[in-house]
Amino acid sequence: MPVWNEVDEEIRRMRASLEQWQQQDGSWRFCFENSLLTDAYMIIVLRTLEVPQEALIKQLHDRIAAEQAPNGAWKVHQDEADGHLDTTVNAYFALLYSGYSQKTDEPMMKAARFITSKGGIKQVKTFLTKVFLATAGQYPWPSSIMIPLEFLLLPMTSPVNFFDFSGFARVHFAPVLIMADLKFVRKNTATPDLSDLTLPVRKDSESPRGFQELLNEVHIGIKQLTSLPQQLHKRAIRYAETYMLERIEADGTLYSYATCTLLMILSLLALGYDKNHPTITAALNGLYSMLWNINGKVHLQNSPSTVWDTALLAAALQQAGTSPDHPSIAKAVHYLHGLQQSKLGDWRFHVAHPVPGGWGFSESNTINPDVDDTTAALRAIHATAQRNPEYQDVWNRGLNWVLSMQNKDGGWPAFERGVTNKLLTLVPIDGASAAAIDPSTADLTGRTLEFLGATAGLDIRQTFVLRGADWLFSNQEADGSWYGRWGVCYIYGTWAALTGLMAVRTKPDHPAVRKAVDWLLSIQNEDGGWGESCSSDSSKHYIPLGASTPSQTAWALDALIAVCDEPLPAIRKGMRQLLLLLHKDDWTTRYPTGAGLPGSFYSDYHSYRYIWPLFTLSNYKKKYEHL
Repeated sequence: MPVWNEVDEEIRRMRASLEQWQQQDGSWRFCFENSLLTDAYMIIVLRTLEVPQEALIKQLHDRIAAEQAPNGAWKVHQDEADGHLDTTVNAYFALLYSGYSQKTDEPMMKAARFITSKGGIKQVKTFLTKVFLATAGQYPWPSSIMIPLEFLLLPMTSPVNFFDFSGFARVHFAPVLIMADLKFVRKNTATPDLSDLTLPVRKDSESPRGFQELLNEVHIGIKQLTSLPQQLHKRAIRYAETYMLERIEADGTLYSYATCTLLMILSLLALGYDKNHPTITAALNGLYSMLWNINGKVHLQNSPSTVWDTALLAAALQQAGTSPDHPSIAKAVHYLHGLQQSKLGDWRFHVAHPVPGGWGFSESNTINPDVDDTTAALRAIHATAQRNPEYQDVWNRGLNWVLSMQNKDGGWPAFERGVTNKLLTLVPIDGASAAAIDPSTADLTGRTLEFLGATAGLDIRQTFVLRGADWLFSNQEADGSWYGRWGVCYIYGTWAALTGLMAVRTKPDHPAVRKAVDWLLSIQNEDGGWGESCSSDSSKHYIPLGASTPSQTAWALDALIAVCDEPLPAIRKGMRQLLLLLHKDDWTTRYPTGAGLPGSFYSDYHSYRYIWPLFTLSNYKKKYEHL
């Protein structure tokens, strides 16, 4: 069968399936599968609270246990060579805490031997691993958390203040700083003892010089606060508590994230809340609503991807030929309309004249919009807004919000404009360089430019669009690729940059474009597809996966299609492989291609095997069918 017939047939098949899978409310719901960290931390918190949730704890236990490698370790991603110490410690501790595994079980003895071979639990690096172990009395409260709680009281006018951190960092730091300040520990009869895995370690090295400069700024600022030290400290504790409580969503979660919600529960215990307090009960109920059954095993999503999936699928279906008047699109657009945010979240502190209008990742999220979800929602509603005055205001407010997020350097961040103080990345916490601030990134900048060009009808003749393109040109890697922060990784960033640049009318023969195309062609797999390892994310250079994945193949092809006026042999070969990948079901189709924290937290979007291939098939057909 000719390739064109196969492309048409695949588009028809995917459209029919997606329309069938749509929920009554207009949404599409797929699992946002993360690492096992959320499952492990959920077990720890439930056992700490002594909540009678035996069936759930057993299901979480079984999912974690099933992921153990033959050598006794757990991995962050499938192609990791040996195993990951922090992930293994989290899994081991949670399985023991659940009560459904014992130290004398062969799998647990193998895990203990792996942990010992890596130097014991004192060698863990991940911030959250140390914190959860510390709350259970298995690890000293990290000396790296040296920021005094009074730091939270510094005004926005201070050279360094709490709101210089990213929103993600703030909602995790607030509960952790409370617990660290109070040296909170909560044990019970179920708490495992890991002292046999606590091996001697050398003395902590000195903090980076830059962090000492940050601390000096903090202490200078605190000295200028007018209050007695004891009163100041009480004010700081109250502020941290209030900060969390004011950011609890209607479903009971903090900022709609599972990880910081779990930390909030423990911090409330540290503050003296009863374990049955309504705030803690509501938080648990919110977490329960995030659970997802994966082939009989339960997983705690860090934040459901419902808005993201629905917006992208509605846009992809329209790109594939589904009419905006079709019931599936009308329902999806109505669903998205109801989730446009109307509250002024923390992002307002960095915008001169803030007007709400963005969308968040999860439907429970009402105060933490992000640029990617907002442009995705605007793509989905655009055709409707052109014909329906009711949606024109929705469109205008969303577009205004996206434009208000552009950083001074011309690029776009994920969540908040102006959160770019690199001094904060020197906090001696593993992952701080990625999570402490929210700078411009190639994927966000490229995706925003693609939206502005392909959907909003703008191009580099507009100054702010040209500034975005210039940011991409200035941040291209030497080999021609771009690093993508929220996807894996150089393929993701290069796809976003190229499709964005082409959408705003950058010439295909621009040197940066040609260099990027050459790079993509150079990394194509022998089978015609593309695949990149999560290891690229932490090593900060491209590492091939050794196999092709559906989403990464779709990204690479979509980028090449955007640039090339005729289908290169590499594009034709890639399309044949993409069509094959859509009918596979193995580790490559489940490989995580969403990025969270480099080296420790990656995501398998169960929707990605449909979203990105559908976009790519449609774009291929639209551009080349009549040649």
